Amino acid sequence: MTVIGLVGRIAAGKSTVARLLADQGATLVDADAMAHAVLAEPDVAAGIARRFGPEYLDAAGRVRRDRLAAAVFGPQPRHAEALAALEAIVHPRVRQRIAETLRRADDREVLVLDVPLLLQGGWGRACDFLIEVHCDDATRRQRMAERGWNDEQAVWRDTAWQRRVPEGGAAAAAPAAKILSVDAGGGIAYTREQVERLWKTHVAPRS
Repeated sequence: MTVIGLVGRIAAGKSTVARLLADQGATLVDADAMAHAVLAEPDVAAGIARRFGPEYLDAAGRVRRDRLAAAVFGPQPRHAEALAALEAIVHPRVRQRIAETLRRADDREVLVLDVPLLLQGGWGRACDFLIEVHCDDATRRQRMAERGWNDEQAVWRDTAWQRRVPEGGAAAAAPAAKILSVDAGGGIAYTREQVERLWKTHVAPRS
């Protein structure tokens, strides 16, 4: 089994790189999708209502993710406290799902961990390679705007991510030989070319 972890700032292009790796034959482990599934679990929704208030659920008892995002991303200490509380509810279940996926993987399988807080969560130790996905800030801001975030919301999310990056980043989590790089700031063809080259050079020989 080969495990590849993706690291990079918000909207750098990690999900695009993950999909391109899947095109090469990798199995994608999407932590965001897992988190959304966890939020749909009734006992998780009940826990969020207890911590944040019943107004964070809709009439059908589903988590109102837009309202929750407004509560956890912002400049005040209360936002950081709320984010930590949300992560305490959701992250253990997501970690369990990721760990179970790794346990069940076939020996010849290539898994790609698309986990927003991969280094912060300690998943770097499980990876054979880390791919640092880079992108210029102007393109990242454009991508965040396309997600419907205004400039202020983009800054808050960036800040929430940055303040939890381990000191030294990927270099502190893995030897240099395990750290690869992809520039995802250009067009899709440019990114695909890099991913295919990395696959042929580093992944295919291990499969």
